Amino acid sequence: MSTENGFRYIDREKSWLAFNARVLQEAADEAVPLLERLRFIGIFSNNLDEFFRVRFAAIRRLSLAGISGEKILGGISAQQLVKDITETVIKQQTESLRVLETIEKELVKQNIIIIDENEVSDEHENFVKDFFIQKVSPELVTIILNDLAEFPLLKDTSGYLAVKLVMKTEAKTNVLGLVKKVKPEVRYAVIEIPKNTNRIVELPEKEGRQYLMLLDDVIRYNLSSIFNIFDYESISAHMIKITRDAQLDIDSDMSKSMLEKIATSVKERRIGEPVRFVFDKHIEKDTLKFFLSKMGIDASDSIIPGGRYHNRRDYMNFPNLGRFDLLYPPRVPLPVEGLSLEGSLLNKIARKDYLINAPFQSFSYLIKFLREAALDPKVTSIKITLYRLAKNSQIVSSLINAAKNGKKVTVQIELQARFDEASNISYAEQMQQEGIELIFGIKGLKVHSKICVIDRIEEGKLKRYGFISTGNFNESTAKIYTDLTLFTSHQQILKDVNKIFDFFDVNYRVHRYKHLIVSPHYTRSKFYKLIDREINNAIMGRPAYINLKMNSLSDYPIIDKLYEASNAGVKIKLQVRGICSLIPGVKGMSENIEAVSIVDYFLEHTRSYIFCNNDDPEVYISSADFMTRNLDGRVEVTCPIYDEDIKKQIIDTFNVGWKGNVKARYHSEKFENKYRIRGAGEPVFRAQHETYNYYKNRLEDSQKQIKEKPQKA
Repeated sequence: MSTENGFRYIDREKSWLAFNARVLQEAADEAVPLLERLRFIGIFSNNLDEFFRVRFAAIRRLSLAGISGEKILGGISAQQLVKDITETVIKQQTESLRVLETIEKELVKQNIIIIDENEVSDEHENFVKDFFIQKVSPELVTIILNDLAEFPLLKDTSGYLAVKLVMKTEAKTNVLGLVKKVKPEVRYAVIEIPKNTNRIVELPEKEGRQYLMLLDDVIRYNLSSIFNIFDYESISAHMIKITRDAQLDIDSDMSKSMLEKIATSVKERRIGEPVRFVFDKHIEKDTLKFFLSKMGIDASDSIIPGGRYHNRRDYMNFPNLGRFDLLYPPRVPLPVEGLSLEGSLLNKIARKDYLINAPFQSFSYLIKFLREAALDPKVTSIKITLYRLAKNSQIVSSLINAAKNGKKVTVQIELQARFDEASNISYAEQMQQEGIELIFGIKGLKVHSKICVIDRIEEGKLKRYGFISTGNFNESTAKIYTDLTLFTSHQQILKDVNKIFDFFDVNYRVHRYKHLIVSPHYTRSKFYKLIDREINNAIMGRPAYINLKMNSLSDYPIIDKLYEASNAGVKIKLQVRGICSLIPGVKGMSENIEAVSIVDYFLEHTRSYIFCNNDDPEVYISSADFMTRNLDGRVEVTCPIYDEDIKKQIIDTFNVGWKGNVKARYHSEKFENKYRIRGAGEPVFRAQHETYNYYKNRLEDSQKQIKEKPQKA
């Protein structure tokens, strides 16, 4: 029982970098529409920013503290891991630049031209100058650095131009009449690239061609206007970017509210320690040395040479230019069979459970559910957990509407949702003002569960309705993240949901749950029992399999338990989009385990867990991945599926994903990201396309049955 490197686990950071390499594969894939490839370049860059702010920063802290961390890092030291990550990222950055250059060449073939400051034609000159004067110049922050007593704070959410001005000098003659060479004075400046103006500037069309220019180059083109008070002989500007440690240090001052503590901590994050410095590899050596020295960046930080442009996350918002032929065709979310947005959802849910699989099906049902509850005179209260919210959240609007209609609304909002803290603080203050009761979680535990329960009085008795989801209640991400939401009026399940809100309120009391599996108290032990049952069935010669779909798998004890199941003969199929620390397919350790990752135009975010149970499958949906933080350090909810038709949907769509042979890659300890190869004569099977078609066919079959059903006289 050994792997190539002798380890039982793949390092989670390296596995995450392999996931981001799969995103980059999408950008490199010529079968992906051209403008979508640019979007994947943006996603790759954005992912990398967050990785450095969170994961790399944590490892760097271990390294600087002289802590090896081998036990928690799976056998590798923090010092070695910092080095390995930096080397991998440099390779990936080089590859991303190559991919971007290829895409730009293909754009030219489509008559889409991206120009720089040296390629501005006479026809575009006035437009670029006027655009700079009207739109850019009023927002521009430019700082001359030489004489400052303290170097200004550079934000890690912004990109900057590092400017070098070589001043003009006059030759001097000495007493002998010889010309004395005078070393020219050099001044340095920094320009913050404005964030309120779209980074991709559309120029007027010319001769049937569309022209674009990055905001950076608009600024470069106008450097003479910015620095016209200086008498310089040369000027240059190269982009730099800094990433800071995003850890929040929560104040322990008991006199402050949680809102105040988080708000203060978010403000202080902007002065976090630098963990990565990316620069244009063509920058002059003296300029680079000046900035590194002034910013206190040394070899313990990740110093990465890159291309001319950074913050390529802005490509996520690359304009469509009216070129819909260069985008994926839009897919309209499908309605759910038997569930109309026109009638009462509560009346329908009272009779049976329904499943929403967004974005294949419409997220609008969640909004409709809350809006109906807000107006229904029989509804007395609404309780909901909120983690990440849309910019203009209809969820919050619906909850405020409910409060205005006299409902008791209780919201558990997670103020420490990474990078959404400021947004959630703003929403919390807004809801507080409208009389909504807020719960700010439990000390030491993030609340990551996705639950809602409403109380309704029917014929003098309390009846509950609610929903449980694998994803955030966010109508923006619901367009691109795949997630499952169960609507139910199962009173025992909803009684458990209500107990979770009691736990939020009085969290020293641990509740017992009859149906839900709740972290941090029961999830680990329950999954151990479910896996053990499959092990026992396999030993007894009964059918035994485990099919798991999740974002990340990195908890070593759970992995060990899956290895144990594999050795007992349990067949295990894993669809893990991101981190997978388990090493599949190793004889004597994991030979009965296969693991794939699907990366396509939707972000796979669903968590569904299927256990054979001697051919009587138990099916669960969950907010929890198989990560230590989800099992032991957060409030998570895993919900059993009792409705046989919904069970079938989840099993069917897992199998659809498993058959994918276009966008599925194998997990392995070598990080090759090899695509699943189609067999001879095997048809193309693109999992996300076929999942959409699965629901479309179900809907058509349902409508056909309704038409064919005999009408009563």
